[in-house]
Amino acid sequence: MSVFAFIFPGQGSQIVGMGRDIYEAFKDARALYDEAEEVLGFPIKQYSFDGPDDILKQTYITQPALFVHSVAMTKLLAALGITPVIAAGHSLGEYSALAAADAAYFSDLLRIVKVRGELMQTAGERSQGTMAALIGGDDKSAETICQRARSAGIVQPANYNAPGQVVLSGSVEGVHQAMKIAKDHGVRRVVELNVSGAFHSPLMADALNGLVEQIHKSPFQKAKIPVVANVTAKPSREPDEIKKNLEKQLLNPVRWSDSVRYMADTGIDAFIEVGAGKVLQGLVKRIRKDIPCYNVGTIEELEIIGQAPRRDG
Repeated sequence: MSVFAFIFPGQGSQIVGMGRDIYEAFKDARALYDEAEEVLGFPIKQYSFDGPDDILKQTYITQPALFVHSVAMTKLLAALGITPVIAAGHSLGEYSALAAADAAYFSDLLRIVKVRGELMQTAGERSQGTMAALIGGDDKSAETICQRARSAGIVQPANYNAPGQVVLSGSVEGVHQAMKIAKDHGVRRVVELNVSGAFHSPLMADALNGLVEQIHKSPFQKAKIPVVANVTAKPSREPDEIKKNLEKQLLNPVRWSDSVRYMADTGIDAFIEVGAGKVLQGLVKRIRKDIPCYNVGTIEELEIIGQAPRRDG
């Protein structure tokens, strides 16, 4: 029997239409989306299924939309007997991983995600910043580039995504200076990202207190499987440790390369990216191409990985 690590996408993987097929086909998915609308107080089904794209990509909408979709897909996989032995998620995806590990109830995690998305959107509007991807440079070069660019403004690594791909985050001036300096360090390509804020940087500090408050008042329990935290690239199961990791995650880099390596070294047979898009599959191929990675975000993809559950819609 195959042993799987589940990985969950973060902001940027959203696509209009995600979740519609499973909502129409499975009562468990309908129940989850209906519960989500009660918690959120806005029509997450409409935004997820019909868009428009400029609404769905708003941070306060994107984050809960991705979370609900990933949790619904996790439940459908479980109905097939496909469950993880370890999990991780990229930024927002860490909350989906915690749901898969039963570290907290769906509704409690969704409330945190709702607050997180709202506060991050507000922080991004208040403290104008940007992000840029460095393609072809190594982690050490990215750190050196940021050190040199800090005379112009705030800038730091935000995502250590894969060998040769590091995302920087910070003030517009700091990131733009880093983009210029990157050419001197032999970075093959530099791409400024279309984002609504400088995520995983000190410019998100305005969001921290409100997020910490929501995390602390939410009940957590010992996770049933290890969840590899973004900030440490190490597994955690204890509630207090999980909460601390979520607090630190907001302002600190996502150590995705190290997280994938850790999971790969536990002896898994494959990764399954659970939710929208194939961003993480591409990263896994660059980090550990010896281990396959499948995507499950639609009924069709469920059928590829295993017989889809009987439709009851």
